[in-house]
Amino acid sequence: MGIILKEHISHTLTITEEESLFELERDKHLFCLPNQSIEISPRTFKKERGKEYLCFKKQQIADKIINVSSDYYVGIDWLTKDKSRYIKVEPKLNYKLVESFEKVSDTDNEKISEKEIEQWDKKNKEEIKSSGREYEVDVIGMLMQIMSHSEVSRHTENLLLVDWEDHEILINQKQDLLTPFLVVKFLNLLKDIARKGLKKSYYKKQENLKNRVKGKILVGQQIRQNVFKNRLINTVCEYQVFGEDSLENRFLNKVFIFCTNYVENNKIYFKDKDEIFWLINYIRPSFEHIGSEINIKEIKNYKHNPFFKEYKEAINIGQQILKRFSYNITKTTEEKIFTPPFWIDMPKMFELYVYAQLLKDNPELKAENFNYQFSTHGNALDFLICSGDKKIVVDAKYKLHYNYSQVHNDIRQVAGYARLNKVKNKFPQLNEEIECLIIYPKPIDGICKNNLNLGELQWDEINAYHKVYKIGINLPVIK
Repeated sequence: MGIILKEHISHTLTITEEESLFELERDKHLFCLPNQSIEISPRTFKKERGKEYLCFKKQQIADKIINVSSDYYVGIDWLTKDKSRYIKVEPKLNYKLVESFEKVSDTDNEKISEKEIEQWDKKNKEEIKSSGREYEVDVIGMLMQIMSHSEVSRHTENLLLVDWEDHEILINQKQDLLTPFLVVKFLNLLKDIARKGLKKSYYKKQENLKNRVKGKILVGQQIRQNVFKNRLINTVCEYQVFGEDSLENRFLNKVFIFCTNYVENNKIYFKDKDEIFWLINYIRPSFEHIGSEINIKEIKNYKHNPFFKEYKEAINIGQQILKRFSYNITKTTEEKIFTPPFWIDMPKMFELYVYAQLLKDNPELKAENFNYQFSTHGNALDFLICSGDKKIVVDAKYKLHYNYSQVHNDIRQVAGYARLNKVKNKFPQLNEEIECLIIYPKPIDGICKNNLNLGELQWDEINAYHKVYKIGINLPVIK
């Protein structure tokens, strides 16, 4: 049994040696045999600028009391080293947290006292804790938006962490985020390959020819198939052919068949997502005359051609998908599945979602106008938008704070970026004042109607700061 958490939520567990108590309240206890200890070691997602980012956090409150808390990542992993319990973090946002962030950022009272701040924070915390307005973020919907732009999709390499070597965890099919994540990524890579045209190359073909010989004769097969059966005018030959039915294209077609079968049998992930079926229909004609019979061992030794860079990533993702189903297509329909531990970086996902939205709503601008992850002196701006006579520092803030001081620290951090010399010297202009924009998630029911057109954008100015603005954008949610 697992511990189920939402994003940015903590959970207290008591270690007990009483099995009956553990069975009665598994969500509150960890079972431990006498004279044994429980070891919890959170997995590291990444190390960046000397800082270690953990997938979840653990704090020893007392001798027998442990607090585990979720943070920036959603996914599933083993909680204990003995693999007896797992932890699952779901992509859910509390709408009261969004309201709290908006309320704090709108406050421009410079004379607020420490006591008033303390009361403010306490009230916000209680409202968030008691609120029932929670939305499950549609991670697959966000990924489809991201993968629809090739300039954005190339930044997805470090979005996902999977430990294929660790023991797998048994979950319900509907709890699985890893498989639809991989399927959407693979189909979008396949779309790019199909759009450019399949790679042609020389490949070996075996055929039992009649009244002729081509290439080399396969003596062993010739004896078994023709000599022993008195087919003396036939010859089993192996020869090279130049075309599209090559090893790598047959492999991609095999994975494509797996993905198509998965989408058709698991529509819970792809409800109201016509784009996924459009993708399948777009790709299918390109592989209509491509076989799917391959030797998996051959593809492991495949050498990539640098002129066809999409093939390298598509084959890598394809291998992960086949491994996911143990190379058995019938497993795409099972209700209970085993999944390796995996984690998704939600702040990065939100950044790329915003990036895709900016490109979509500003077709006159190119990727270089947005300067994604513009770095200077250990600082990394999410976006530095440079267009014509306008320059904007943009921070995509997925993890919101309700705390008064933390919210204003976030705002001051963005304002500080605008004062960096490297930022000011990027396409320098006279007497310029760089505008700052905070983009934050605002999950709602219904269809997302975002508009980040820089020429039409209606920004909310943060009154306590000069030329610092904020705007909430809708995230797709699962109803």
